[in-house]
Amino acid sequence: MKLSRLAKTILLGLSLLSVSLAVSACTGGTTAVQEPQAEETAAAEYHKLSAQEAKAVIDSGEPVIILDVREQSEFDSGHIPNAVLLPSGSVAAKAAEALPDQDAKILVYCRSGNRSRTAANALVGMGYTQVYDIGGIIDWPYDVVK
Repeated sequence: MKLSRLAKTILLGLSLLSVSLAVSACTGGTTAVQEPQAEETAAAEYHKLSAQEAKAVIDSGEPVIILDVREQSEFDSGHIPNAVLLPSGSVAAKAAEALPDQDAKILVYCRSGNRSRTAANALVGMGYTQVYDIGGIIDWPYDVVK
């Protein structure tokens, strides 16, 4: 009896499934139960703020890190007061050193909003819990320093 290619693929899949089930059954049938943690940690997720909302956060006096993810020359041409420079290409390699507190409130911006979105998502992926993309400095209607 000659089997078609599809039939062979189906038989292979069923064989792999049955082996997988057999291996699972051999683990003793116990399921690990995760104990609840005494203290819940904040979930890391991406947030977007308008320039007006970001300015209100900055003006509130609460601790906040303003993170500029542009290049040095762009930063030198004008940046939000008290901003910290960490170019988007360096976020993955240098965030832990430049931003040691993963629970700090971080407002991320760039020129137009593309790099800030990418960098904010990268930070969230690294476990930072209060990351806010505030878009581009081209949409920042407030003072900048040079």
